Order: sequence, then C-alpha cells, then structure tokens
Amino acid sequence: MIPVSVYKGKDVALFGLGRTGISAARALMAGGARVHAWDDNEISREKAAEAGLTIADINKMDWQKFSALVLSPGIPFKYPEPHRVVKMAKMVGVPVVGDMELFARAVAELPAYARPKIVGITGTNGKSTTTALIGHILERAGRDVRVGGNIGVGVLDLKAMNANSIYVLELSSYQLDLIDSLRCDVAVFLNVSPDHLDRHGGMQGYVAAKNRIFRNQTSADTAVIGVDDMRTQILCTRLAAENTRRVCPVSAEMALGRGVSVLEGMLSDSLSGHAETSVDLSSARALPGQHNHQNAAAAYAACQSLGLDASEIIDGLNSFPGLEHRLESVGSVNGVAFVNDSKATNSQAAEQALRAYPNAFWIAGGRAKDDGIDALAPYFSSIKKAYLIGHAMSDFSNTLKGKTPTMNCGTLDVAVAAAYKDALASGIKDPVILFSPACASFDQFKDFEARGDAFKNQVHAIEMDFKKKSKIIA
Repeated sequence: MIPVSVYKGKDVALFGLGRTGISAARALMAGGARVHAWDDNEISREKAAEAGLTIADINKMDWQKFSALVLSPGIPFKYPEPHRVVKMAKMVGVPVVGDMELFARAVAELPAYARPKIVGITGTNGKSTTTALIGHILERAGRDVRVGGNIGVGVLDLKAMNANSIYVLELSSYQLDLIDSLRCDVAVFLNVSPDHLDRHGGMQGYVAAKNRIFRNQTSADTAVIGVDDMRTQILCTRLAAENTRRVCPVSAEMALGRGVSVLEGMLSDSLSGHAETSVDLSSARALPGQHNHQNAAAAYAACQSLGLDASEIIDGLNSFPGLEHRLESVGSVNGVAFVNDSKATNSQAAEQALRAYPNAFWIAGGRAKDDGIDALAPYFSSIKKAYLIGHAMSDFSNTLKGKTPTMNCGTLDVAVAAAYKDALASGIKDPVILFSPACASFDQFKDFEARGDAFKNQVHAIEMDFKKKSKIIA
C-alpha cells in the first residue's frame, strides 16, 4: 500500500466503493485522514464496512468540513451531467480528485531524489497489452517494477515507493479527467478513436482527457505517441513543435525517419535519427498482428527512454506471455484453435483481431457501442462465419446480412458449440474460432473478464469431451 498523508488530520469524503474506492480509502486512512465513505449500493457499503472503512452518508453531512471529495473513476464527473456529489462538492468549493491524483500527491511529498519513475499508458485500444508488456520487459531486465492502475491492482495498493522503483500505470480517460499534478517520466499515447463519448461530452472532450497524460511533463521527460491515426499525428507534431519534452513517434504502418516503426514484422529503431536496431518480431509469439506491432514499438521506445539497451528490450518482447482476454490463445482441440479476445469491447479492438486472424469463425455480440460494427465492413468478406450473441444480436445480424454467413445464437455456449461444429466440418487447415465481441459485456456478464472466463470454460468442456471420446475409441 502507498499511504497518502496529504490530508492527514483532515476530513475527506469518498464516493464509490468498488476496488478503486476501497483502495483510496485505505491509503488515506493509513496517511492519517478521517475518511467518510459512501456508495449508493448497499452491498458495496457492506463490503466496505467489512474491510474496515467508516461508512457515512455524505449526502447528509456538512460539506464545509471536507477538504476533498475522492471520486471513483466510474462516477460521472462532467458528463452526461455531474453526479450529485460532484455538484455538492463544487457548490462549497471542495476539490474533486481521483486515486491517480492521490498517488501523484504522495509522490510530490517525497524529496526529488527519493521519487520513483512513472510510466503512464493511455489510448483507446492496446493500453492494457502495452502496460503489461512494458512491465514485463522491465521486470525481465531486473528493474524494480510495479504494474497497475486501470489494469490489475489499483495504484494505491501497489508496493510502497522508493527511488529505484518504476510504476507502470494504465490510465483510462476517466482517471485522467481527475488528475491535476501527475507527472509521467514517460507518457505513452497509443491511438484514439470514438469511445466513452457520453462521459466526455463528445470526441473533443474525450481527446482532451487523454491529452492530460502529458500534463506537467518537463524537458527531462518523454512522450511516446502512436502516429497511425490523424488525431495522434497532429498531437505528435504539436508536442514536437513545443520542444518541451522528448517526443518519440511510433508506427506500425509507416517507416519513420526518427522514431520506432514496425513494417512487415520488422521493428526498426531510428530514435537517434538513423536506423540502429532491426528486430524480427516473429519470435514474439504473444504479439501477433499489426496492432500488437504498434504496442511493441511503443514499449520499445518507452523502455529505451528508461535506459534499457536493445538486447534487454528484445529479450522482453520475445518472452512476453501475452495478456489474458486479449488475443489469448486458449488452446486447440482436434485441430481447431480457440482465441479469447473478450477485452475487445468496441469495433476498433475487434478490427485488430479480425486483421490478425482472417478467415476465422467469429463470435461477436453483447451490448454494442454507438457505432456498432459498421467500421468492420472491409473485413466482413474475410470472416468464414459469424455467430452472434447478446443484446446486439439482431442489429449485428442486419449489418452482416448478405455479406457473410451468420448464425443468431443468443448465448455464448450455443455460439461456441456451433462454431466448433462448423470449424470441424469446414475442411480448412488450422481453423480458428475467434471470440472478439466488439461489445461491452454488461448485458450477460458482469465484466469482460467474466465473459472471457466463460468462453475458456466452454473450450475446456469441449476439450474434456474430446479426450473422453478419444479414450473410448482407443
């Protein structure tokens, strides 16, 4: 745990008692603050009380006494409209902060020589893989690294800081909206496409939230920016022109005169202005596809800026085991491969999967984002067959009508069984069943992790049945 003492001896309101909220409350209490925690959900309040938190209905308290409102990132801060507790805080001038801002203030309280390095990673897609990849490379190279934030462990539940530690943090747009003083030694912005627009008042607000990752950087710091979409290209050009930090562009679509690029599976390091290192990524088996090549380029640039040499980074790329629920190879049964990409909660993420696995038996559906799957139209003809589930089933079926064979399955278990049966009968060499939903999970599952686990359980059941039948035949 990282104690936060900036509010020592003061009263702090905290709203939202999920993982992040409980973590923030514990850190504040460890730092000597009086935390008054609340959540509208009774079950969440009960769990928090069991964890030792003081539960108090902050709606009925005198807000003049609070020094801050700590808001969980899932609670609306600005749009579609501020949550009532945010309105209450603003009425009396109480600052609203999140867990990342608390972390930043804990860092700022240390003398400069004792502060850790901070690597922040954001982007619409790829940030979890890139975060895990950077953490793996650093750990493999013997660095004292802690990985968390919007992935895995909440930032304030990570091990306490020291001068040699490196914090590798996935930063969501929700978290970035609530920071003010966080300074990233290395800030990675991978890409941007429409997502969570209702929470940011549109695309402009969403991009502005992402851009906050560069807030407070100095000439000693590094910005790593993917330049494979127009908005990030413009951002990269602007930051380079400001000349207030080192800017490292990365790409998986074009050769860069200065930066890190990957073309046809070959990574080229030209950060110095001329090509110095060339790496064949075919050995990095957990990083298939063009999108993962951008992730690899970004991780390479980030780790290079932290002082790792090329051989250390390459070793980490090749030994990376991959990220659970993101193009995760689940195994093969009777020659049919299964890929779990449950983390693909929008069409942009699913596009990356369809590009990596053409001619796949594709399982998709759930609660669709506003743009549906229209953007995937260029890949429809390369899909062997689509198996649709969840709330989006009818809409997706209409979109795919006449463009690729489609089966409305309703639930995941029906889709997996049908896809497996068709894959076996297809006669295709090394057929792949790709579960890349292009949707949120909340219609049938509590989160994408539970959805991915359900897929893997279905695959495991098929595997057990196959082994059982093989023994009977033998």
